[in-house]
Amino acid sequence: MMKCLLIISLLACIDINAQQKTYCNPINIDYGYTPIPNFSEWGRHRATADPVVVNYKGDYYLFSTNQWGYWWSSDMINWKFVAKKFLRPWNKAFDELCAPAVGVVGDTMIVFGSTYTSKFSIWMSTNPKANEWKPLVDSFEIGGWDPSFFTDDDGRLYMYNGSSNKFPMYGIELNRKTFQPIGTRQEMYLLEPWRFGWQRFGEHMDNTFLDPFIEGSHMTKHNGKYYLQYGAPGTEFSGYADGLLVGDNPLGPFQAMSDPLSSKFGGFVRGAGHGATFQDNYKNYWHISTTVISVKNTFERRLGVWPTGFDSDGVMYCNTSFGDYPHFIPGTGHSTTSYGSNGKSDYFSGWMLLNYNKPVQVSSTLGGYLPNNAVDELAKTYWSATSANKGEWIQTDLGNISTVNAVQINYADQDISFPKEMDSIFLGKTLGLYHQYKIYYSVDGKKWNVLIDKSNNKTDVPHDYVELKSAVQARYIKLENIHMPTGKFAISGLRIFGNGNGSKPDPVKSFIVLRTEKDKRSAFIKWRPVDNAFAYNIYYGTHPDKLYSCIMVHSNNEYWMKAMDLQKTYYYTIESINENGVSERTKTIKVE
Repeated sequence: MMKCLLIISLLACIDINAQQKTYCNPINIDYGYTPIPNFSEWGRHRATADPVVVNYKGDYYLFSTNQWGYWWSSDMINWKFVAKKFLRPWNKAFDELCAPAVGVVGDTMIVFGSTYTSKFSIWMSTNPKANEWKPLVDSFEIGGWDPSFFTDDDGRLYMYNGSSNKFPMYGIELNRKTFQPIGTRQEMYLLEPWRFGWQRFGEHMDNTFLDPFIEGSHMTKHNGKYYLQYGAPGTEFSGYADGLLVGDNPLGPFQAMSDPLSSKFGGFVRGAGHGATFQDNYKNYWHISTTVISVKNTFERRLGVWPTGFDSDGVMYCNTSFGDYPHFIPGTGHSTTSYGSNGKSDYFSGWMLLNYNKPVQVSSTLGGYLPNNAVDELAKTYWSATSANKGEWIQTDLGNISTVNAVQINYADQDISFPKEMDSIFLGKTLGLYHQYKIYYSVDGKKWNVLIDKSNNKTDVPHDYVELKSAVQARYIKLENIHMPTGKFAISGLRIFGNGNGSKPDPVKSFIVLRTEKDKRSAFIKWRPVDNAFAYNIYYGTHPDKLYSCIMVHSNNEYWMKAMDLQKTYYYTIESINENGVSERTKTIKVE
Protein backbone atom coordinates (compact mmCIF):
# COMPACT_ATOMS: atom_id res chain seq x y z
CA MET A 1 0.00 0.00 0.00
CA MET A 2 2.79 2.44 0.91
CA LYS A 3 4.57 1.70 -2.38
CA CYS A 4 1.38 2.39 -4.33
CA LEU A 5 0.83 5.66 -2.52
CA LEU A 6 4.41 6.72 -3.24
CA ILE A 7 4.01 5.96 -6.95
CA ILE A 8 0.72 7.89 -7.08
CA SER A 9 2.35 10.83 -5.31
CA LEU A 10 5.25 10.88 -7.75
CA LEU A 11 2.93 10.70 -10.75
CA ALA A 12 0.83 13.53 -9.35
CA CYS A 13 3.80 15.89 -9.36
CA ILE A 14 3.96 16.92 -13.00
CA ASP A 15 7.35 16.81 -14.70
CA ILE A 16 8.15 20.46 -15.40
CA ASN A 17 11.68 19.76 -16.53
CA ALA A 18 10.53 18.50 -19.91
CA GLN A 19 11.19 20.82 -22.83
CA GLN A 20 8.34 23.32 -23.14
CA LYS A 21 6.83 23.76 -26.56
CA THR A 22 4.86 26.90 -25.75
CA TYR A 23 5.42 30.36 -24.32
CA CYS A 24 3.06 33.00 -22.95
CA ASN A 25 3.32 36.81 -22.90
CA PRO A 26 4.62 38.74 -21.12
CA ILE A 27 7.79 36.75 -21.67
CA ASN A 28 9.33 35.31 -18.53
CA ILE A 29 12.74 36.93 -18.15
CA ASP A 30 14.38 38.32 -15.02
CA TYR A 31 13.41 41.96 -15.56
CA GLY A 32 15.61 44.30 -13.56
CA TYR A 33 14.24 46.75 -11.01
CA THR A 34 13.97 50.25 -12.39
CA PRO A 35 16.90 52.65 -12.00
CA ILE A 36 14.40 55.51 -12.07
CA PRO A 37 14.23 57.16 -8.62
CA ASN A 38 11.24 56.81 -6.35
CA PHE A 39 8.94 59.64 -7.41
CA SER A 40 6.07 58.60 -5.13
CA GLU A 41 4.99 56.25 -2.39
CA TRP A 42 4.74 53.41 -4.94
CA GLY A 43 8.39 52.45 -4.50
CA ARG A 44 10.59 50.22 -6.61
CA HIS A 45 9.30 48.06 -9.41
CA ARG A 46 10.48 45.95 -12.32
CA ALA A 47 10.71 47.50 -15.75
CA THR A 48 12.27 47.28 -19.16
CA ALA A 49 11.25 48.31 -22.65
CA ASP A 50 12.49 49.17 -26.16
CA PRO A 51 13.57 45.62 -27.05
CA VAL A 52 15.53 44.39 -30.04
CA VAL A 53 16.30 40.77 -30.87
CA VAL A 54 18.91 39.69 -33.42
CA ASN A 55 19.50 36.18 -34.68
CA TYR A 56 23.27 35.83 -34.49
CA LYS A 57 24.97 32.54 -35.44
CA GLY A 58 21.78 30.60 -34.76
CA ASP A 59 21.13 32.06 -31.30
CA TYR A 60 18.80 34.88 -30.28
CA TYR A 61 20.15 37.92 -28.45
CA LEU A 62 17.77 40.25 -26.62
CA PHE A 63 18.74 43.78 -25.57
CA SER A 64 16.48 46.29 -23.83
CA THR A 65 16.54 49.43 -21.72
CA ASN A 66 18.56 49.77 -18.51
CA GLN A 67 19.23 46.12 -17.71
CA TRP A 68 23.02 46.20 -17.22
CA GLY A 69 23.33 43.32 -19.63
CA TYR A 70 21.44 41.26 -22.20
CA TRP A 71 19.90 37.83 -22.71
CA TRP A 72 20.57 35.04 -25.19
CA SER A 73 18.55 31.96 -26.06
CA SER A 74 18.83 29.00 -28.38
CA ASP A 75 15.09 28.37 -28.49
CA MET A 76 13.27 31.67 -27.74
CA ILE A 77 11.97 30.13 -24.50
CA ASN A 78 14.86 29.83 -22.08
CA TRP A 79 16.75 33.13 -21.81
CA LYS A 80 20.13 33.35 -20.09
CA PHE A 81 21.21 36.73 -18.75
CA VAL A 82 24.72 38.04 -19.43
CA ALA A 83 25.77 40.81 -17.04
CA LYS A 84 27.48 43.63 -18.92
CA LYS A 85 27.74 47.35 -18.30
CA PHE A 86 28.45 49.04 -21.60
CA LEU A 87 30.45 51.76 -19.89
CA ARG A 88 31.71 54.65 -21.94
CA PRO A 89 35.52 54.52 -22.08
CA TRP A 90 35.71 58.20 -21.15
CA ASN A 91 33.34 57.81 -18.18
CA LYS A 92 33.63 54.56 -16.23
CA ALA A 93 31.07 55.60 -13.63
CA PHE A 94 27.91 55.70 -15.71
CA ASP A 95 25.98 53.23 -17.81
CA GLU A 96 23.22 54.43 -20.14
CA LEU A 97 22.34 51.59 -22.49
CA CYS A 98 18.85 52.95 -23.05
CA ALA A 99 16.71 51.95 -26.05
CA PRO A 100 19.70 50.28 -27.71
CA ALA A 101 20.44 49.69 -31.37
CA VAL A 102 21.78 46.23 -32.17
CA GLY A 103 22.91 45.16 -35.61
CA VAL A 104 24.93 42.55 -37.44
CA VAL A 105 27.60 43.66 -39.89
CA GLY A 106 29.33 40.72 -41.53
CA ASP A 107 30.27 38.38 -38.71
CA THR A 108 30.18 41.11 -36.05
CA MET A 109 27.43 42.18 -33.65
CA ILE A 110 27.35 45.91 -32.89
CA VAL A 111 25.58 47.70 -30.02
CA PHE A 112 24.89 51.39 -29.53
CA GLY A 113 22.90 53.14 -26.78
CA SER A 114 20.66 56.18 -27.05
CA THR A 115 22.35 59.55 -26.65
CA TYR A 116 21.74 63.14 -27.70
CA THR A 117 25.48 63.76 -27.72
CA SER A 118 28.32 62.30 -29.77
CA LYS A 119 29.91 60.74 -26.69
CA PHE A 120 28.64 57.16 -26.76
CA SER A 121 30.67 54.20 -27.99
CA ILE A 122 29.62 51.64 -30.58
CA TRP A 123 30.56 48.25 -29.15
CA MET A 124 31.41 45.12 -31.13
CA SER A 125 31.61 41.39 -30.48
CA THR A 126 32.11 38.18 -32.39
CA ASN A 127 31.43 36.13 -29.26
CA PRO A 128 28.62 37.80 -27.29
CA LYS A 129 27.64 34.51 -25.64
CA ALA A 130 30.97 34.65 -23.81
CA ASN A 131 30.54 38.36 -23.02
CA GLU A 132 33.55 39.39 -25.11
CA TRP A 133 33.20 43.03 -26.19
CA LYS A 134 35.40 45.94 -27.19
CA PRO A 135 34.75 49.47 -28.46
CA LEU A 136 34.46 49.65 -32.23
CA VAL A 137 34.05 53.43 -32.24
CA ASP A 138 35.12 55.27 -29.11
CA SER A 139 32.79 58.25 -29.55
CA PHE A 140 30.21 58.00 -32.31
CA GLU A 141 30.25 61.21 -34.33
CA ILE A 142 26.48 61.71 -34.29
CA GLY A 143 24.11 60.96 -31.44
CA GLY A 144 20.78 59.28 -31.78
CA TRP A 145 17.94 58.58 -29.37
CA ASP A 146 16.02 55.34 -29.97
CA PRO A 147 18.44 54.30 -32.71
CA SER A 148 18.41 51.20 -34.89
CA PHE A 149 20.84 49.66 -37.38
CA PHE A 150 20.03 48.05 -40.72
CA THR A 151 22.45 46.24 -43.02
CA ASP A 152 21.10 45.93 -46.56
CA ASP A 153 21.69 42.97 -48.87
CA ASP A 154 24.40 44.93 -50.66
CA GLY A 155 26.28 45.43 -47.38
CA ARG A 156 25.46 49.12 -47.00
CA LEU A 157 24.75 50.17 -43.41
CA TYR A 158 22.03 52.56 -42.21
CA MET A 159 20.97 54.05 -38.91
CA TYR A 160 17.50 55.34 -38.02
CA ASN A 161 16.60 57.31 -34.92
CA GLY A 162 14.12 59.71 -33.37
CA SER A 163 12.15 60.15 -30.16
CA SER A 164 10.12 63.33 -30.17
CA ASN A 165 6.64 64.81 -30.27
CA LYS A 166 7.99 67.68 -32.36
CA PHE A 167 10.62 66.31 -34.75
CA PRO A 168 10.37 63.45 -37.27
CA MET A 169 12.16 60.12 -37.40
CA TYR A 170 15.48 60.35 -39.26
CA GLY A 171 17.62 58.03 -41.35
CA ILE A 172 21.22 58.18 -42.52
CA GLU A 173 23.75 55.92 -44.23
CA LEU A 174 26.96 55.07 -42.36
CA ASN A 175 30.35 54.15 -43.76
CA ARG A 176 30.62 50.43 -43.10
CA LYS A 177 34.35 50.60 -42.33
CA THR A 178 34.62 53.85 -40.34
CA PHE A 179 31.00 54.08 -39.12
CA GLN A 180 31.06 57.78 -39.92
CA PRO A 181 27.91 59.33 -41.42
CA ILE A 182 27.61 59.71 -45.16
CA GLY A 183 25.95 63.05 -45.81
CA THR A 184 23.32 64.40 -43.43
CA ARG A 185 20.28 62.89 -41.80
CA GLN A 186 17.13 62.67 -43.88
CA GLU A 187 13.57 62.97 -42.60
CA MET A 188 11.77 59.62 -42.78
CA TYR A 189 8.34 60.38 -41.30
CA LEU A 190 6.41 62.77 -39.05
CA LEU A 191 3.24 61.59 -37.31
CA GLU A 192 -0.17 62.41 -38.82
CA PRO A 193 -2.65 62.17 -35.91
CA TRP A 194 -5.11 64.34 -37.85
CA ARG A 195 -5.54 61.34 -40.17
CA PHE A 196 -4.59 58.21 -38.22
CA GLY A 197 -6.67 57.95 -35.06
CA TRP A 198 -4.35 55.48 -33.35
CA GLN A 199 -1.54 58.07 -33.37
CA ARG A 200 -3.41 60.39 -31.00
CA PHE A 201 -1.83 60.84 -27.55
CA GLY A 202 -3.56 59.59 -24.40
CA GLU A 203 -5.12 56.42 -23.00
CA HIS A 204 -8.30 57.30 -24.89
CA MET A 205 -6.59 58.71 -28.00
CA ASP A 206 -7.82 62.24 -27.37
CA ASN A 207 -4.51 64.18 -27.63
CA THR A 208 -4.78 65.48 -24.08
CA PHE A 209 -2.00 67.71 -22.67
CA LEU A 210 0.75 66.49 -25.04
CA ASP A 211 1.27 65.85 -28.74
CA PRO A 212 2.02 62.23 -29.73
CA PHE A 213 5.59 60.89 -29.81
CA ILE A 214 7.31 59.03 -32.63
CA GLU A 215 10.12 56.73 -31.51
CA GLY A 216 11.63 53.27 -31.68
CA SER A 217 12.56 52.78 -35.34
CA HIS A 218 13.32 49.39 -36.92
CA MET A 219 13.82 48.32 -40.54
CA THR A 220 12.88 45.00 -42.15
CA LYS A 221 13.48 44.10 -45.79
CA HIS A 222 11.35 41.53 -47.59
CA ASN A 223 11.21 40.70 -51.30
CA GLY A 224 12.89 43.97 -52.27
CA LYS A 225 10.57 46.17 -50.19
CA TYR A 226 11.61 48.16 -47.12
CA TYR A 227 9.33 48.08 -44.06
CA LEU A 228 10.25 50.82 -41.59
CA GLN A 229 8.59 50.46 -38.19
CA TYR A 230 8.11 53.13 -35.53
CA GLY A 231 6.53 53.41 -32.10
CA ALA A 232 3.70 55.84 -31.21
CA PRO A 233 1.92 57.66 -29.58
CA GLY A 234 3.14 57.19 -25.97
CA THR A 235 4.76 54.37 -24.03
CA GLU A 236 2.37 54.58 -21.06
CA PHE A 237 -0.84 53.86 -22.99
CA SER A 238 -2.76 50.72 -23.99
CA GLY A 239 -2.70 52.11 -27.52
CA TYR A 240 1.12 52.06 -27.67
CA ALA A 241 1.81 50.47 -31.04
CA ASP A 242 4.30 50.08 -33.85
CA GLY A 243 3.30 51.82 -37.06
CA LEU A 244 4.55 50.83 -40.50
CA LEU A 245 6.03 52.65 -43.49
CA VAL A 246 6.68 50.90 -46.81
CA GLY A 247 9.07 52.01 -49.55
CA ASP A 248 11.37 50.90 -52.35
CA ASN A 249 14.57 52.33 -50.86
CA PRO A 250 16.10 52.25 -47.36
CA LEU A 251 15.86 56.04 -47.02
CA GLY A 252 12.45 56.37 -48.65
CA PRO A 253 10.19 57.84 -49.75
CA PHE A 254 7.72 55.81 -47.72
CA GLN A 255 3.98 55.29 -47.68
CA ALA A 256 2.35 55.16 -44.24
CA MET A 257 0.07 52.18 -43.62
CA SER A 258 -3.37 52.91 -42.19
CA ASP A 259 -3.21 50.67 -39.13
CA PRO A 260 -0.34 49.74 -36.82
CA LEU A 261 1.80 46.73 -37.59
CA SER A 262 1.55 45.65 -33.93
CA SER A 263 -1.10 46.77 -31.47
CA LYS A 264 -2.87 45.24 -28.48
CA PHE A 265 -5.60 47.48 -27.10
CA GLY A 266 -7.22 44.85 -24.82
CA GLY A 267 -6.50 41.75 -22.77
CA PHE A 268 -4.15 41.04 -19.87
CA VAL A 269 -1.10 42.34 -21.75
CA ARG A 270 -1.71 45.69 -23.45
CA GLY A 271 0.41 47.77 -25.77
CA ALA A 272 2.78 46.55 -28.47
CA GLY A 273 5.05 49.49 -29.30
CA HIS A 274 8.75 50.30 -29.77
CA GLY A 275 9.86 46.88 -30.92
CA ALA A 276 11.85 45.01 -33.53
CA THR A 277 11.23 42.30 -36.10
CA PHE A 278 13.51 39.29 -36.51
CA GLN A 279 13.60 35.85 -38.14
CA ASP A 280 14.00 32.57 -36.31
CA ASN A 281 16.09 29.64 -37.49
CA TYR A 282 13.14 28.33 -39.51
CA LYS A 283 12.74 31.63 -41.42
CA ASN A 284 9.58 32.59 -39.54
CA TYR A 285 9.18 36.26 -38.65
CA TRP A 286 8.54 37.49 -35.10
CA HIS A 287 8.03 40.91 -33.59
CA ILE A 288 9.11 41.75 -30.04
CA SER A 289 7.74 44.92 -28.47
CA THR A 290 7.03 46.87 -25.31
CA THR A 291 3.88 46.13 -23.30
CA VAL A 292 2.38 48.53 -20.80
CA ILE A 293 1.70 48.45 -17.06
CA SER A 294 2.49 52.07 -16.10
CA VAL A 295 0.98 52.02 -12.61
CA LYS A 296 3.88 52.57 -10.26
CA ASN A 297 5.64 54.70 -12.83
CA THR A 298 5.06 55.81 -16.41
CA PHE A 299 7.94 53.58 -17.46
CA GLU A 300 6.75 50.36 -15.76
CA ARG A 301 6.74 48.02 -18.75
CA ARG A 302 7.32 44.43 -19.92
CA LEU A 303 8.03 42.64 -23.22
CA GLY A 304 5.89 40.57 -25.59
CA VAL A 305 6.69 38.47 -28.66
CA TRP A 306 4.18 38.07 -31.49
CA PRO A 307 4.05 35.93 -34.68
CA THR A 308 4.63 38.15 -37.71
CA GLY A 309 4.83 37.73 -41.47
CA PHE A 310 3.99 38.88 -44.98
CA ASP A 311 0.99 37.83 -47.05
CA SER A 312 1.04 37.02 -50.76
CA ASP A 313 0.54 40.71 -51.61
CA GLY A 314 3.54 41.80 -49.57
CA VAL A 315 1.41 43.17 -46.71
CA MET A 316 3.29 42.91 -43.42
CA TYR A 317 1.23 41.96 -40.37
CA CYS A 318 1.72 41.07 -36.72
CA ASN A 319 -0.76 38.68 -35.13
CA THR A 320 -1.66 39.71 -31.57
CA SER A 321 -5.05 37.96 -31.40
CA PHE A 322 -4.92 35.79 -28.27
CA GLY A 323 -1.44 37.27 -27.99
CA ASP A 324 -1.25 36.74 -24.22
CA TYR A 325 -2.43 33.12 -24.40
CA PRO A 326 -0.02 30.16 -24.87
CA HIS A 327 1.61 29.89 -28.28
CA PHE A 328 3.90 27.24 -29.74
CA ILE A 329 7.53 28.11 -30.33
CA PRO A 330 9.32 27.44 -33.65
CA GLY A 331 10.55 24.00 -34.52
CA THR A 332 7.81 22.00 -32.81
CA GLY A 333 6.27 20.67 -36.01
CA HIS A 334 3.73 23.45 -36.45
CA SER A 335 2.98 25.43 -39.58
CA THR A 336 5.43 28.12 -40.60
CA THR A 337 2.59 30.43 -41.60
CA SER A 338 2.01 32.89 -38.77
CA TYR A 339 -1.49 33.93 -39.84
CA GLY A 340 -3.76 30.91 -40.02
CA SER A 341 -7.41 30.25 -40.61
CA ASN A 342 -10.02 32.43 -38.94
CA GLY A 343 -7.43 35.10 -38.18
CA LYS A 344 -5.58 33.09 -35.53
CA SER A 345 -1.90 32.32 -35.61
CA ASP A 346 -0.99 28.77 -36.49
CA TYR A 347 1.18 28.94 -33.37
CA PHE A 348 -1.82 29.56 -31.07
CA SER A 349 -2.20 26.52 -28.81
CA GLY A 350 -5.97 26.77 -28.57
CA TRP A 351 -5.74 26.57 -24.77
CA MET A 352 -8.29 28.95 -23.31
CA LEU A 353 -8.28 30.97 -20.10
CA LEU A 354 -10.20 28.98 -17.48
CA ASN A 355 -10.52 31.30 -14.49
CA TYR A 356 -11.50 34.78 -15.68
CA ASN A 357 -13.28 36.50 -12.78
CA LYS A 358 -13.92 33.15 -11.10
CA PRO A 359 -14.12 32.83 -7.27
CA VAL A 360 -10.86 33.29 -5.37
CA GLN A 361 -9.79 32.45 -1.83
CA VAL A 362 -6.60 33.74 -0.18
CA SER A 363 -4.61 33.43 3.01
CA SER A 364 -4.69 37.19 3.71
CA THR A 365 -5.30 40.51 1.95
CA LEU A 366 -3.37 43.74 2.18
CA GLY A 367 -5.63 46.81 2.15
CA GLY A 368 -7.41 47.34 -1.15
CA TYR A 369 -5.31 44.84 -3.11
CA LEU A 370 -8.29 42.50 -3.39
CA PRO A 371 -8.19 38.79 -4.30
CA ASN A 372 -10.15 39.05 -7.54
CA ASN A 373 -7.56 41.46 -8.91
CA ALA A 374 -5.51 38.32 -9.61
CA VAL A 375 -8.10 36.96 -12.07
CA ASP A 376 -9.51 40.12 -13.70
CA GLU A 377 -7.24 40.01 -16.80
CA LEU A 378 -5.71 43.39 -16.02
CA ALA A 379 -1.95 43.52 -15.50
CA LYS A 380 -2.41 46.94 -13.86
CA THR A 381 -4.27 45.49 -10.86
CA TYR A 382 -3.10 42.91 -8.35
CA TRP A 383 -3.81 41.10 -5.12
CA SER A 384 -1.30 41.25 -2.29
CA ALA A 385 -0.99 39.18 0.84
CA THR A 386 -0.06 40.94 4.06
CA SER A 387 3.40 39.36 4.04
CA ALA A 388 5.94 37.40 2.02
CA ASN A 389 5.88 34.56 4.52
CA LYS A 390 6.07 30.94 3.53
CA GLY A 391 2.55 29.54 3.48
CA GLU A 392 0.72 32.59 2.08
CA TRP A 393 -1.57 31.26 -0.65
CA ILE A 394 -4.17 32.03 -3.30
CA GLN A 395 -6.73 29.56 -4.65
CA THR A 396 -8.79 29.88 -7.84
CA ASP A 397 -12.00 27.99 -8.62
CA LEU A 398 -12.42 27.08 -12.32
CA GLY A 399 -16.17 26.60 -11.84
CA ASN A 400 -16.23 22.98 -12.99
CA ILE A 401 -13.79 20.15 -13.61
CA SER A 402 -11.63 21.29 -16.53
CA THR A 403 -8.64 20.14 -18.55
CA VAL A 404 -5.58 22.09 -17.39
CA ASN A 405 -2.62 22.36 -19.79
CA ALA A 406 -0.60 25.30 -18.46
CA VAL A 407 -0.29 27.86 -15.66
CA GLN A 408 1.10 31.39 -15.74
CA ILE A 409 2.04 33.21 -12.51
CA ASN A 410 2.46 36.97 -12.87
CA TYR A 411 4.02 38.45 -9.75
CA ALA A 412 3.39 42.07 -8.77
CA ASP A 413 5.73 44.44 -6.95
CA GLN A 414 4.48 45.41 -3.49
CA ASP A 415 6.73 47.03 -0.88
CA ILE A 416 9.94 46.27 -2.73
CA SER A 417 13.09 46.92 -0.72
CA PHE A 418 16.80 46.19 -0.98
CA PRO A 419 19.75 46.69 1.37
CA LYS A 420 20.57 50.38 1.72
CA GLU A 421 23.86 50.07 -0.15
CA MET A 422 21.96 48.71 -3.17
CA ASP A 423 19.04 51.11 -3.10
CA SER A 424 20.25 53.99 -5.26
CA ILE A 425 19.25 55.69 -8.47
CA PHE A 426 21.51 53.23 -10.30
CA LEU A 427 19.89 50.14 -8.81
CA GLY A 428 19.43 48.54 -12.23
CA LYS A 429 19.93 44.80 -12.42
CA THR A 430 20.05 42.79 -9.21
CA LEU A 431 21.41 39.26 -9.56
CA GLY A 432 20.79 36.29 -7.33
CA LEU A 433 17.03 36.81 -6.89
CA TYR A 434 14.62 33.87 -7.01
CA HIS A 435 11.04 32.73 -6.47
CA GLN A 436 9.95 29.48 -4.84
CA TYR A 437 6.42 28.08 -4.74
CA LYS A 438 4.20 25.04 -5.05
CA ILE A 439 0.98 24.65 -7.01
CA TYR A 440 -1.66 22.09 -6.06
CA TYR A 441 -4.76 20.89 -7.89
CA SER A 442 -8.00 19.29 -6.74
CA VAL A 443 -11.31 18.17 -8.21
CA ASP A 444 -13.31 18.75 -5.00
CA GLY A 445 -11.33 21.29 -2.94
CA LYS A 446 -10.60 18.63 -0.28
CA LYS A 447 -8.06 16.20 -1.69
CA TRP A 448 -5.02 17.94 -3.18
CA ASN A 449 -2.15 16.78 -5.38
CA VAL A 450 1.05 18.63 -6.23
CA LEU A 451 0.89 20.02 -9.75
CA ILE A 452 4.11 22.05 -9.90
CA ASP A 453 6.92 21.99 -7.36
CA LYS A 454 9.43 24.84 -7.50
CA SER A 455 10.37 24.72 -3.85
CA ASN A 456 14.04 24.39 -4.82
CA ASN A 457 14.03 26.91 -7.66
CA LYS A 458 16.93 29.39 -7.65
CA THR A 459 15.94 31.56 -10.63
CA ASP A 460 14.09 34.85 -10.92
CA VAL A 461 10.74 34.13 -12.62
CA PRO A 462 8.49 37.23 -12.38
CA HIS A 463 6.15 35.92 -15.11
CA ASP A 464 6.64 32.20 -14.68
CA TYR A 465 4.88 30.07 -17.27
CA VAL A 466 4.73 26.27 -16.97
CA GLU A 467 3.37 23.99 -19.66
CA LEU A 468 2.37 20.69 -18.11
CA LYS A 469 3.89 17.55 -19.59
CA SER A 470 0.47 15.92 -19.31
CA ALA A 471 -2.86 17.67 -18.88
CA VAL A 472 -4.78 17.12 -15.63
CA GLN A 473 -8.42 17.28 -14.69
CA ALA A 474 -9.05 19.83 -11.96
CA ARG A 475 -11.54 22.34 -10.62
CA TYR A 476 -9.35 24.08 -8.04
CA ILE A 477 -5.80 25.40 -8.40
CA LYS A 478 -3.87 26.61 -5.36
CA LEU A 479 -0.61 28.59 -5.43
CA GLU A 480 1.40 28.50 -2.20
CA ASN A 481 4.32 30.85 -1.58
CA ILE A 482 7.63 29.57 -0.28
CA HIS A 483 10.04 32.42 -1.06
CA MET A 484 9.81 35.88 -2.67
CA PRO A 485 12.88 37.71 -4.00
CA THR A 486 11.72 40.91 -2.30
CA GLY A 487 8.46 42.54 -1.30
CA LYS A 488 5.20 40.91 -0.29
CA PHE A 489 3.57 37.91 -1.96
CA ALA A 490 1.54 39.68 -4.65
CA ILE A 491 -0.04 38.41 -7.88
CA SER A 492 -1.35 40.45 -10.83
CA GLY A 493 -2.43 37.39 -12.77
CA LEU A 494 -2.82 33.75 -11.77
CA ARG A 495 -3.86 32.46 -15.18
CA ILE A 496 -4.93 28.87 -15.83
CA PHE A 497 -5.09 27.60 -19.43
CA GLY A 498 -6.73 24.58 -21.02
CA ASN A 499 -10.31 23.64 -21.84
CA GLY A 500 -13.44 23.92 -19.75
CA ASN A 501 -14.85 20.59 -21.01
CA GLY A 502 -18.00 22.31 -22.21
CA SER A 503 -19.52 23.89 -25.30
CA LYS A 504 -18.04 26.74 -27.28
CA PRO A 505 -19.90 30.06 -27.04
CA ASP A 506 -22.74 31.02 -29.32
CA PRO A 507 -22.04 33.41 -32.22
CA VAL A 508 -22.53 37.13 -31.70
CA LYS A 509 -25.78 38.69 -32.93
CA SER A 510 -26.75 42.28 -33.75
CA PHE A 511 -23.18 43.44 -34.37
CA ILE A 512 -23.12 47.09 -35.51
CA VAL A 513 -20.39 49.63 -36.18
CA LEU A 514 -21.48 53.29 -36.24
CA ARG A 515 -18.74 55.48 -37.69
CA THR A 516 -18.67 59.05 -36.41
CA GLU A 517 -19.73 61.48 -39.13
CA LYS A 518 -17.75 64.45 -37.79
CA ASP A 519 -14.58 62.45 -37.13
CA LYS A 520 -14.20 59.29 -39.18
CA ARG A 521 -11.23 58.20 -37.09
CA SER A 522 -13.77 56.98 -34.53
CA ALA A 523 -16.74 54.62 -34.33
CA PHE A 524 -19.14 53.24 -31.73
CA ILE A 525 -19.27 49.43 -31.81
CA LYS A 526 -22.06 47.48 -30.12
CA TRP A 527 -23.43 43.93 -30.09
CA ARG A 528 -25.87 41.74 -28.19
CA PRO A 529 -24.22 40.01 -25.20
CA VAL A 530 -23.62 36.27 -25.53
CA ASP A 531 -24.78 34.45 -22.39
CA ASN A 532 -22.05 31.78 -22.46
CA ALA A 533 -19.13 34.09 -23.33
CA PHE A 534 -16.81 36.19 -21.15
CA ALA A 535 -14.93 38.05 -23.90
CA TYR A 536 -14.97 38.99 -27.57
CA ASN A 537 -12.43 39.50 -30.35
CA ILE A 538 -13.13 42.35 -32.77
CA TYR A 539 -11.17 41.98 -36.03
CA TYR A 540 -10.80 44.89 -38.43
CA GLY A 541 -8.85 46.21 -41.39
CA THR A 542 -9.07 48.21 -44.60
CA HIS A 543 -9.52 45.12 -46.81
CA PRO A 544 -12.26 42.50 -46.28
CA ASP A 545 -9.75 39.64 -46.58
CA LYS A 546 -7.03 41.26 -44.47
CA LEU A 547 -8.51 41.81 -41.02
CA TYR A 548 -5.11 41.69 -39.35
CA SER A 549 -5.87 43.90 -36.33
CA CYS A 550 -7.67 42.54 -33.26
CA ILE A 551 -9.14 43.99 -30.06
CA MET A 552 -10.11 41.73 -27.14
CA VAL A 553 -12.99 43.06 -25.00
CA HIS A 554 -13.89 41.51 -21.65
CA SER A 555 -17.26 41.63 -19.86
CA ASN A 556 -18.74 44.29 -22.11
CA ASN A 557 -20.84 44.44 -25.25
CA GLU A 558 -19.68 47.78 -26.63
CA TYR A 559 -16.43 49.44 -27.59
CA TRP A 560 -15.51 53.02 -28.47
CA MET A 561 -13.14 52.66 -31.44
CA LYS A 562 -10.82 55.62 -32.08
CA ALA A 563 -7.96 54.12 -34.10
CA MET A 564 -9.07 54.38 -37.75
CA ASP A 565 -7.66 56.08 -40.85
CA LEU A 566 -10.25 58.74 -41.68
CA GLN A 567 -9.55 58.37 -45.40
CA LYS A 568 -10.18 54.63 -45.69
CA THR A 569 -13.17 52.29 -45.73
CA TYR A 570 -13.04 49.67 -42.96
CA TYR A 571 -14.27 46.12 -42.46
CA TYR A 572 -15.23 44.52 -39.15
CA THR A 573 -16.21 41.15 -37.72
CA ILE A 574 -16.48 39.72 -34.19
CA GLU A 575 -16.29 36.36 -32.37
CA SER A 576 -17.21 35.38 -28.81
CA ILE A 577 -14.88 33.62 -26.36
CA ASN A 578 -15.28 31.31 -23.38
CA GLU A 579 -13.34 28.59 -21.53
CA ASN A 580 -14.02 26.08 -24.30
CA GLY A 581 -13.06 28.01 -27.41
CA VAL A 582 -14.42 30.64 -29.78
CA SER A 583 -17.56 30.99 -31.83
CA GLU A 584 -17.87 31.42 -35.54
CA ARG A 585 -17.21 34.96 -36.69
CA THR A 586 -20.05 37.18 -37.81
CA LYS A 587 -20.45 38.23 -41.40
CA THR A 588 -17.95 40.98 -42.22
CA ILE A 589 -19.41 44.50 -42.06
CA LYS A 590 -18.32 47.26 -44.44
CA VAL A 591 -17.94 50.64 -42.70
CA GLU A 592 -17.59 53.75 -44.89
